[in-house]
Amino acid sequence: MNVRLLVPLVALAMACSPTTASKRTGGSAAPASAATPADFYPLAVGNEWTYRDESPGLPRKGSVRTVRILSRTQDGYFRDTDRGELRADADCLHDRSRRLLCGPIQKGNAWTSVVSVSSTEKYEIAGVGERIETPAGTFDGCVRVRAHNKASPQAEMVLEITYAPGIGPARVETFVLVGGEAVPQFRAVLEKVKLEGR
Repeated sequence: MNVRLLVPLVALAMACSPTTASKRTGGSAAPASAATPADFYPLAVGNEWTYRDESPGLPRKGSVRTVRILSRTQDGYFRDTDRGELRADADCLHDRSRRLLCGPIQKGNAWTSVVSVSSTEKYEIAGVGERIETPAGTFDGCVRVRAHNKASPQAEMVLEITYAPGIGPARVETFVLVGGEAVPQFRAVLEKVKLEGR
């Protein structure tokens, strides 16, 4: 899995003001079942997400990374500062290789993305209507997507992205499953967001 593309993230990566220090509840109150993938990732030139690295036991913990949408391609993808590209349609949120979030937005919905001849990622909506707290605010009505990919016969990579409605990725985590035990690898949380037109 290419975490670089998922950590805006636009590629990865919100109704809160990025300059306020107070917590706000973001997102919409619309039921998840009526929502579309596009409702969970606002794509527009100029939108910007800043993430704080909270990875366990790594020297870069606490560092921040900002991803900004720079342009729109002729075929409708939004390109970001990390060279990631995303597009949302009525059915799914896509990057160039995979479907990251697909409707219907309900727990248990599952799909696959064939990334290469030897790599198939399995996705599922692991949670809906969740509440998460981040430095950027507290968000209700979130959707948590879990992706699995075999790393070896004994290990599996797991990626979880929690999308806040109207905001985008608010938390991104990766784990390695070895012998049924999850070993945390990477964790980033939304620190601030800037959305054009808000």
